[in-house]
Amino acid sequence: MKTLKDIIHQFTLPTPYAVGDVHTYLLEGEMLTLVDAGIKTEEAWQSLQVQLKQLGYSSEDVEQIILTHHHPDHMGLVEYFPHIRNVAAHPKLRPWLEREDRFFIKYEQFFEEMYFEAGVPSSYFHLLKGLRKPLQWSSQGTLTQELLEGDRLPGHLDWQVIETPGHAQSHLSFVRETDGAMIGGDHLLAHISSNPLLEPSYTEGEGRPKPLLQYRHSMQKLADYTIATVYPGHGKCFGQVKELIEHRLKRQEERAHKVLRMIEKGPLRAYEICEKLFPKQIKSQFGLTMSETIGQLDYLEEQHLVETTEQDKQKIYYVNG
Repeated sequence: MKTLKDIIHQFTLPTPYAVGDVHTYLLEGEMLTLVDAGIKTEEAWQSLQVQLKQLGYSSEDVEQIILTHHHPDHMGLVEYFPHIRNVAAHPKLRPWLEREDRFFIKYEQFFEEMYFEAGVPSSYFHLLKGLRKPLQWSSQGTLTQELLEGDRLPGHLDWQVIETPGHAQSHLSFVRETDGAMIGGDHLLAHISSNPLLEPSYTEGEGRPKPLLQYRHSMQKLADYTIATVYPGHGKCFGQVKELIEHRLKRQEERAHKVLRMIEKGPLRAYEICEKLFPKQIKSQFGLTMSETIGQLDYLEEQHLVETTEQDKQKIYYVNG
């Protein structure tokens, strides 16, 4: 039997978000590695230091940080480790860590154009001014190593990189085939379905990503791996991965068909559908609800269940016949 070279320790850190605590993972092996880095608050930093000390380490002992994706609750404390040798992640995480201003200008422009196309009333456009606000909880630094599909984690060669876009364009998961362990970030959670979130393209001239379709594909990819235990970004560790994936895919298809029944009654813009789907949440969680709605519409289009037309530069969905 092959001996496992790396030992995993789960650290749980507080966040100010509704999702609650976030997990980071310390890998003991050839290098002392932190996978994900919590959110940038003093409370999270103190909590991380205490948990490191309980294992006999300090923050100075951490040699590298590997990131599953670019959301603030997963990379917020990177700048608290100025001494580390390596920060590794997907290349699409780079503009978020290195704060490329050109990217954020494009990011804001993308949402302005997309909201107009979706028929969003002008009263919501003030939200565009807050798109950079989450950066206060994140870190600024340098990405020193890019990770792509099939790569091995530096210093932890038992772990294979799987690109799992959907929840974020930069999302990676890490699988250890020797025992079926997976460090999954927010790709697959036991207690809730991850939100596939809208983002602009990272490549010039490329159409916008379709995160729900990506998310479905990323979940289906996991069927090629024997996964015994998922170490997630939030919630409890869990097994029975194939059953959970089947459940998530089925529930998503059910939601999409709920949208289809709305469109069967008459043509609708994405915003009008979002209002019907999320009448109580749309104002307080506008970005999340619009991402969810447009994701369902992308799925219905891909399945050739709806068609689209344009009116006054706004996209209208309808069922032919």
